[in-house]
Amino acid sequence: MEVERVQAIVSSSLAKDNIPLEFVRPEDEQPAITTFHGLIPDIPVIDFNHPDQDHIIHLIANASRDWGIFQVVNHGIPFHLIQKLQQVGKEFFDLPQEEKEVYAKPPGALTLEGYGSKIGKDVNGKKNWADHLFHKIWPASCINHQFWPKNPPSYRAVNEEYAQEVRKVVDKLFKWLAMGLGLEADVLKQGVGGEEIEYLMKINYYPPCPRPDLTLGVTSHTDLSAMTVLVPNEVPGLQVFKDGHWIDAKYIPGALIIHIGDQIEILSNGKYKAVLHRTTVDKEKTRMSWPVFLEPPGEFVVGPLPQLLDPQIPPKYKPKKFKDYSYCKFHKLPQY
Repeated sequence: MEVERVQAIVSSSLAKDNIPLEFVRPEDEQPAITTFHGLIPDIPVIDFNHPDQDHIIHLIANASRDWGIFQVVNHGIPFHLIQKLQQVGKEFFDLPQEEKEVYAKPPGALTLEGYGSKIGKDVNGKKNWADHLFHKIWPASCINHQFWPKNPPSYRAVNEEYAQEVRKVVDKLFKWLAMGLGLEADVLKQGVGGEEIEYLMKINYYPPCPRPDLTLGVTSHTDLSAMTVLVPNEVPGLQVFKDGHWIDAKYIPGALIIHIGDQIEILSNGKYKAVLHRTTVDKEKTRMSWPVFLEPPGEFVVGPLPQLLDPQIPPKYKPKKFKDYSYCKFHKLPQY
């Protein structure tokens, strides 16, 4: 096997009491040293069942300005569907290694899609304690079923059903985020591609780690997407950088975690903030998460909305094709 997966390292004798050096983060990134354990506020939780829509809009706008992240309950996606999504994802990662490798990202491919262990570039040459599977789930025109596991057999049906349900939630979020800026309801969605927005599913798999104090599942970053809708499992790990501290996200069964991404920060000219976050790992348990990244088509140009600019409020960001923005982000190049 050309690429050694983290899952394979765990099952070998390499990592009984320690981890390979390439996974050890610098001290200023190590979770044992940098996680804050004092009294902290919880990430905002927003109930979509609240009878007053203006109240929901107010909470979403405040959370997006102050945190860049919030959790949503009573969102309408059936809990049993979320459980099925988690189950088929877990079953894929439980397959023999050679069966998972059938879906590996092709070497040198420009796409993110496929099974893999590394994305982007780490300036220190370090690796993340994680494997993943990427594939698009919407719109139908951009789906490549080559990267959808055929085993478990229900994988495709579950992901297709989830795609339909998550789109309903996303439409509400775009509407309420726009209204929170005092804009027409459809402005934000149209500003990142409208009906051509691509939904990219990622399954993150963070195996048990003998030294969770030294490594990270994913290092600190903001999402380059417009928005991310994430389902976690019950093993804690998501951390958010707030007021100079790395703080743990509380697990709420069935909740969706909504990340504001770079493209909405750009569209809103900085009024909404992309959340800086990272993932820790556990010594005994496997953590998994299912983020769906909402991305503009590659050729689509995203820039600050003219409605939010005036002579006193100049643009903070330069309009850019999403594919060019992504290239710079992955290769750690300056955007502007």
